[in-house]
Amino acid sequence: MSVILQTGRLLLRPSRPSVPPPVRVAAPAASTRTAELFVNVVGAVRRPGLYRLREGSRVASAVARAGGVTRNAQLELVNLAARVADGEQIVVPRRGSATAVGSTGGAAAPSGPVHLNSATLEQLDALPGVGPVTAQKILDYRQTHGAFGSVDELDAIAGIGPARLGQLRDLVAP
Repeated sequence: MSVILQTGRLLLRPSRPSVPPPVRVAAPAASTRTAELFVNVVGAVRRPGLYRLREGSRVASAVARAGGVTRNAQLELVNLAARVADGEQIVVPRRGSATAVGSTGGAAAPSGPVHLNSATLEQLDALPGVGPVTAQKILDYRQTHGAFGSVDELDAIAGIGPARLGQLRDLVAP
């Protein structure tokens, strides 16, 4: 009789579901963190140096991280709305510096190479054979493709061929 009762209990016991419990998968850590980039802020800022920013940050954020501009900064030569690229040097020119725009509206000859990754439209326009349209194309290329790795990348910009690249090679730097 006890065998019959135990068999009855087994038959009447609710069966376990045949579907296993769900498996929980942790979200990848990389998707929760935003990418970081490094920029070097120099010139007329309170604390020049290397700063870590979030990807997609603007030049204004980099200048703010450097303590803001000094009294002698010529801020109108800096595009504060531009996105920064990893490894970029952001130069905030000082009034009266060689790259500052003079009272006649023309730019003075630069004292060193024009840095493609931080140059303003006015600085690029002052280069020989580069007008405002080509200067804007250089800025657009930098915005779309990120920082220039070499001067040779200028060849990818419409209006700059091998001859123009040869003229610019000693005047510009990435």
